[in-house]
Amino acid sequence: MLGVPRVSSGELFRDHQKRNTELGRLARSYMERGVLVPDDVTVEMVITWVTAHEDEGGFLLDGFPRTLEQAEALDRAMAEKGGIDRALNIKVRREELVRRLAGRLICRDCQASYHAEFAPPRGPGRCDRCDGELYQRDDDKPKAVDKRLQVFFDETAPLIEYYRKAGILREVEGEGTLEQVGKALMQALKG
Repeated sequence: MLGVPRVSSGELFRDHQKRNTELGRLARSYMERGVLVPDDVTVEMVITWVTAHEDEGGFLLDGFPRTLEQAEALDRAMAEKGGIDRALNIKVRREELVRRLAGRLICRDCQASYHAEFAPPRGPGRCDRCDGELYQRDDDKPKAVDKRLQVFFDETAPLIEYYRKAGILREVEGEGTLEQVGKALMQALKG
């Protein structure tokens, strides 16, 4: 839709874990406990990815930055390239976040994503694409989700004010239909 590369910090963590890099092993040790990966590890992964895609007309980061320190590191890294032009905050109630996150299922083989309630597979426990086994990641189990959300409210929520003060925050209501939220996101990104 936007024609720019997109990556989530979680995808970067899983990629590094799959390749068994030092950063991946380190990230895994934190993710399994439901706590944020330290800033220096996360920042290194993200800045490396951004640098590899800097000639593609922009980029979209999902789930990064998550702390003020990460935001400041990103600002420093991007200062010579024109900086960050938009930060999005998708507003969703905590109860809804738990419901959404704790229902996610992933295929062990092809990594296809499902949701027990919103996008279930045709057959229980099996991937529609490759018939691989579906599982719930440790960080998507209810206890870890609750801990992740508490970490978010403690450490990530201050970014809303940080980007509001910078004049680049766009807030989008995230509890409408997929089409409504998608349209609002596109307007926020383009506007």
